[in-house]
Amino acid sequence: MTGNVTIEPFLRALVESGGSDLHCKVGSPPRVRINGSLRKLQTRDLTAADTEGMVAEVMRKDLVELFARTNEADFAFSLSGVGRFRVNAFRSRGSAGLVFRRVSVGAIPLEELGLPSILASLALEPRGLVLVTGPTGVGKSTTLAGMIDHINNNREVHIVTVEDPIEVLHFDKLGMINQREVRVDTEDFSTALRAAMRQDPDVILVGEMRDQETVKAALAASETGHFVMSTLHTTDAQETVNRIIDFFPPHEQKQVRLSLASALRGIVCQRLVPRADGEGRCVTMEICINTGRIAEAIADPDKTSLMNDLIAEGAYYGMQTFDQHLVALIRDGAVTLEAAMSASTNPHDLTVELRRLGLVA
Repeated sequence: MTGNVTIEPFLRALVESGGSDLHCKVGSPPRVRINGSLRKLQTRDLTAADTEGMVAEVMRKDLVELFARTNEADFAFSLSGVGRFRVNAFRSRGSAGLVFRRVSVGAIPLEELGLPSILASLALEPRGLVLVTGPTGVGKSTTLAGMIDHINNNREVHIVTVEDPIEVLHFDKLGMINQREVRVDTEDFSTALRAAMRQDPDVILVGEMRDQETVKAALAASETGHFVMSTLHTTDAQETVNRIIDFFPPHEQKQVRLSLASALRGIVCQRLVPRADGEGRCVTMEICINTGRIAEAIADPDKTSLMNDLIAEGAYYGMQTFDQHLVALIRDGAVTLEAAMSASTNPHDLTVELRRLGLVA
């Protein structure tokens, strides 16, 4: 292959392989992420001219100046007959690089995702705040899209989403959905949240809680009769509470704790674990439901450290820790002991529990 390349064949390869992401970097052939692993496409190494050409090919004209000034940009790109993609363009050692994430048209229903049934119940809460957390790439957007779809199928409501960028395209069913994209339809999350309050919403999805203003607006919306969902890059429920509190200066933290204790309905934390059969990965979840004791632990900083124990004891309410979910996955043969240990919060305690149940020697 000679001359500058175009992005189309690589995006087609991404879709046809069932991959989730396409990585384009100077000095390496494009790679596709399939079931968590990056696999090289059978083509030559990309040159600086190739990736610069790709950036020019896919980037919206209004972002060219921003990219030149900041060396990074997020945007969406649609290719007719192939699909829609979330794109991050950046510079690495002076050269342009791109990462494309596939965007779904229509959500995967919760029941097809195989997620705990308590998520369907959380999705139908009339008001309050639900957070879905975990590192990048563990399926938070997929879970939230499934919950939005469940609401859309079951409630006659107005749903407003604010996303950066839009990852799953929804269509009106029983509910009505307006999806707004940051930098295309609105300036930023906090601006869109303030505007949403004048759009008669019942449900608001905030793509990510990135700053104090967004957190404050989301809490305010959830306290005034709206159902709000959002994400954070935190590893478990206890860290999620602490991260939200840490967005605020010390003199405001007591009031934020009380607001969060009142508004929160649940925290769903996710990790991905390779399947035992080698066919992809399955999600493992920590689920925290805001019972009276959980609310007390959120409101009182001296009791927040008790959250993990309260979650472990909360099966009656639909709660589970990561390790409790891993025990079930090992029991069902869905994951191997080795994979579970890598994802476990406390491998020693997991081993003790597995021995108690006779699942390991």
